[in-house]
Amino acid sequence: MKTPIFTGCATAIATPFSEKGVNFEEFGRLIENQIQKGIDAIVVCGTTGEASTMTETEKKQTIKYAVEVTKKRVPIIAGTGGNNTAVSIQMSKYAEEVGVDGLLLVTPYYNKCTQDGLVAHYKAIAESVNLPIIIYSVKSRTGVNILPDTCKKISNIPNIVAIKEASGDLSQIAEIAHLCKDELYIYSGNDDQTVPILSLGALGVISVLSNIAPKETSEMVHDFLEGRVEKARETQLKAIPLISALFKEVNPIPVKEALNIMGYNFGEPRLPLTKLTEKSKEILKKEMQNFGIIN
Repeated sequence: MKTPIFTGCATAIATPFSEKGVNFEEFGRLIENQIQKGIDAIVVCGTTGEASTMTETEKKQTIKYAVEVTKKRVPIIAGTGGNNTAVSIQMSKYAEEVGVDGLLLVTPYYNKCTQDGLVAHYKAIAESVNLPIIIYSVKSRTGVNILPDTCKKISNIPNIVAIKEASGDLSQIAEIAHLCKDELYIYSGNDDQTVPILSLGALGVISVLSNIAPKETSEMVHDFLEGRVEKARETQLKAIPLISALFKEVNPIPVKEALNIMGYNFGEPRLPLTKLTEKSKEILKKEMQNFGIIN
């Protein structure tokens, strides 16, 4: 049995930008709010954090800042994956040096790879650090799916402890749970499937929703894990329209606008992502009101 990095809800946190780069003041405000609202961990420089349009320096500064401002109150998990194994190793080593608690490694994209390539890629990164690692399967973005049999092979790597599963395929997730058991813990990577995936034995969620509803998302997970299944189900279903609004356009376009609506200064996404359309913004505001986030 391996030791999980966290149990509950981790926020895949957005990154605020200004003309000068990362707006660390606003980033710190959101991190503090997340901790005060009971979030269990924070993932920096992931998809929601727009890592793909950040410079190497910005990524390093953001990871280091998150570690420093959090002061070990919750685990910091750094997104250091990519489609260049050597670069991922370099960034993973840096993240370890500055004190992160774990790594999130997305599957290689664009150049992609075979299932054997996935095992080799993850093994090379894992052997370069002593940190616990969560692998990340999100075929809709990367074009690469981590098959259950491959998960079983990867689970034999000692410091790879979990998978963020965002395939949307509950049958696949069930097979991973069956094959890997406590050698590869599962986290939901889809907010609309959190409770269903928890029912298959997942330990929690890595969430976009919790950027704007940290208390509710965290409580939903803990309600389920502590046996209050009906309450968790009610929260999941209540959140469905808001989750739909948060993915009306490509993530993190809507969630950054939602944070701006809440009074943060998160700016606009970086190109090629564009500002949320007015039509989608009206839908988002309505669902934020319905959920009780804004008046």
